[in-house]
Amino acid sequence: MNNYFIILASGQSKRFNSKKPKQFNIYKNKALFKHSLDKAMKSKLFKKIILVVNNKKNIKEKFPQNVLILKGGKERSDSSLIALKYIKRFNPNNVLIHDAARPNFTIKLLKDLIKSLKKNKAVIPVINSIDSIKYKIKNQLFNLDRNNSFLTQTPQAFKFKDLYYLSIKQKKKVTDEASLFIENNFKIKFIKGENLNSKITYKEDIEINKTYFGIGFDIHRLIKGKKLFLGGIRIPFHSGLKGHSDGDVIIHSVIDSILGAMRKKDIGTFFPDNQRKFKNIRSPKMLKPIIKILNDKNFHINNLDINLICQQPKVSRYRNKIVKSLSNLLNIDNKIINLKGKTVEKLGLIGKEKAIACEVICSISKWKKLMYY
Repeated sequence: MNNYFIILASGQSKRFNSKKPKQFNIYKNKALFKHSLDKAMKSKLFKKIILVVNNKKNIKEKFPQNVLILKGGKERSDSSLIALKYIKRFNPNNVLIHDAARPNFTIKLLKDLIKSLKKNKAVIPVINSIDSIKYKIKNQLFNLDRNNSFLTQTPQAFKFKDLYYLSIKQKKKVTDEASLFIENNFKIKFIKGENLNSKITYKEDIEINKTYFGIGFDIHRLIKGKKLFLGGIRIPFHSGLKGHSDGDVIIHSVIDSILGAMRKKDIGTFFPDNQRKFKNIRSPKMLKPIIKILNDKNFHINNLDINLICQQPKVSRYRNKIVKSLSNLLNIDNKIINLKGKTVEKLGLIGKEKAIACEVICSISKWKKLMYY
């Protein structure tokens, strides 16, 4: 194994428009450059891994001895050459060059590249364009055939001696090492790239959903002569739930779980039980303004997990109807709602069919601001 892996992470990120270079932004819970570094280390395919950055002081962590940190140059091609000159002392056979802005490649791709290098001097992962491509020469436009147009990715794999030779004599900027081989009429091998291995260029490419959780709980006594509502539908039963409203413990718990996830206090703040206008209000009407707040704040529900705690009625008889009702009221897919029925082995008020309780855990997401390494 005489393979070396160079990660280029010293770009200026002009198009990213951020306070810090994009390689130090947090993506999926760690700095962008660390995804490539961690995969290279995990693969155990490389004698040394070279991380090229614009400022070595930005790297706070301690890495294994086979990880080397270098200061890069002004342009991408400068940084690549700095790394190649450095590893020349180790007499490497193969070298892979990778842009830190591509965090989603797989270890399988690394193995495929190295395997293909056994019979080739340069191996480049490519994918076909899904967009129509135009090419401009002076004032004339041409349509390019998508089937014959390729989008090159990194990592790109090379025999070290050939890449070093071309890089040393190259005088103008190049956007990737494959360009060196093409411009000098060297043969390259294309292999299938990975659709998820896209390059992060703009802020919008790295912004991710931030997830919040909320818990809701409610309990009401059962009383004779009142209608029973659960999840917005009427359930045939000998008693209904006592409350200032219709006592729908499922919807009340859902409301509190959503408010909790949004950090918006509780149901009593919005619907005080000392105000006559809310007397006997139906719970779907209470849910409606809460959903409006959710939507206005750009949140969306990921999952609702509901425990309905009662001795009777049997939840299994009405599960599908309740889930369908909640799906319509919340305007979400019924597949992200789970309703479970729990008894209390005839213990206490619930066990004696004198009360019904409900607890709900809600997960919601929202776009969040960028974080930095």
